[in-house]
Amino acid sequence: MPTQGKDRLHGTLDALVLKTLAAGPRHGYAISRWLRERSGEAIVVEEGSLYPALYRLARAGWIEPEWGTSDEGRKARFYRLTPAGRRQLQVEVEGFRAFVTAVSPILFST
Repeated sequence: MPTQGKDRLHGTLDALVLKTLAAGPRHGYAISRWLRERSGEAIVVEEGSLYPALYRLARAGWIEPEWGTSDEGRKARFYRLTPAGRRQLQVEVEGFRAFVTAVSPILFST
């Protein structure tokens, strides 16, 4: 599967991070690894994109950071979804669904 282009990923990264955290708190590396594995290695999020997104989502009140210990025994900052973040995830999913519905007839027509 081809990797995701940076421009396309940029528009959906916040929603992907929110979705990742819907299953439970994760630290940055775990978020990146989960996205890579779930996408069949197609989505690779670099630190330079992930951490600004996490900061942006925390500033919006959609996620909350807290310090914890990783599986490897290292101190790590974990992020968890807030109730406002869960509502925002639904908004993002519905917006993405509407976008795909609108562009699919155009992109896949012959």
